[in-house]
Amino acid sequence: MSALTVIGGGIGGLVTSIEAAERGFDVELHEAKAYLGGRAVTTRGAFHANLGPHVLYDDGPFWEWLDTRHLAEPAARVPKLAPLYFRIDGRRRRVLPVRLLGALRRIRAASAPQETSFHDWAEPLVGATSARQIANFAGVVTFDHDPGRLAAAFVQQRVHRATAFPPRARYFPGGWTTLVDRLARHAARLGVTICTDSHVTALPDPPVVLAVPMRAARALLLDDSLRERGTSVACLDIGLRGPSKPPLIVSDLDASGFVETFSIPDPSLAPEHHHLIQSQAGLRPGESLDAVVGRLEELLDVGIPGWREREAWRRRYRLDDNTGALDLPGQSWQTRARVDRGNGRFLVNDQVAAPGLLSEVSWAAATAAVADIDRALVDASTAAQRHAP
Repeated sequence: MSALTVIGGGIGGLVTSIEAAERGFDVELHEAKAYLGGRAVTTRGAFHANLGPHVLYDDGPFWEWLDTRHLAEPAARVPKLAPLYFRIDGRRRRVLPVRLLGALRRIRAASAPQETSFHDWAEPLVGATSARQIANFAGVVTFDHDPGRLAAAFVQQRVHRATAFPPRARYFPGGWTTLVDRLARHAARLGVTICTDSHVTALPDPPVVLAVPMRAARALLLDDSLRERGTSVACLDIGLRGPSKPPLIVSDLDASGFVETFSIPDPSLAPEHHHLIQSQAGLRPGESLDAVVGRLEELLDVGIPGWREREAWRRRYRLDDNTGALDLPGQSWQTRARVDRGNGRFLVNDQVAAPGLLSEVSWAAATAAVADIDRALVDASTAAQRHAP
């Protein structure tokens, strides 16, 4: 049985371990923290909030992979008739203008280039106002302060996924820690050795998979070319008292940002007669956390009037380069850092050269890495047999 070492116990590391164990590898996973999950963690207390607003889309390959292994369900869907609102020109609106709906259909149907920014491509197609509003909507899947500056194809693909009907977002009961627990239990059933509080400071013998953020990979691989392609985002989590339901989503089309009531699809996230809201907006260059939180509070004022009097809990924080890779004009997922780093070393995270939306990138990198390792071992075995006397 061939051995594989996996460094990092987030979603990428757990998927890698499961894939490898299913192929017959003897897998040992090392996680520096006392718990698994990486960024896929959920607070414990009266309110259970993810580290940033997370969902998984059930029209993607990661969901299919989970479902095949009976790890996807139970998971909640967007409730039917859940109220969705938009901030447009400073006002709350339940229905998008006909003009904007038509523009969105044209954007979804068009073929977008990779070499041009979304703003420059979309403005001649649908007009400056609609292009800006659709770009701001894309903040829900890019987390950037100005998604219009990103590659047109990158944004268009994400808008297409995020505006599918019926909505494809799925929510794990109890937060993303639930998904991590399912993956960890499945890995353990397959025989994976999981070591927490295990801080790796030097690379073990290959093959080895580094399922870690870029900064950690830079240090372990001594490779300064490994650079983040993410963004900086401010998050504001609010617990509201009172049985009155807020909207499920308030999407800001005046600026890039959104508010989501996670306790509507999953009431277990908040105490009885309370609700959990998670909101985010990208930090503009030079902007402080206080300033972005102020912008999110203004969005809450528009979308959920009276929320300030109902506030029962609050958490605010900043995330840097923790939201997946963003592709600028002329870039694509193929131009990101390679998964195969050579000499039996592989890199798995959500900013490497693998396709997908958000966490699907880590999944795609993990499955590609294991397939490459397995193929290399088979090739080496075949070559050895040919040269045997």
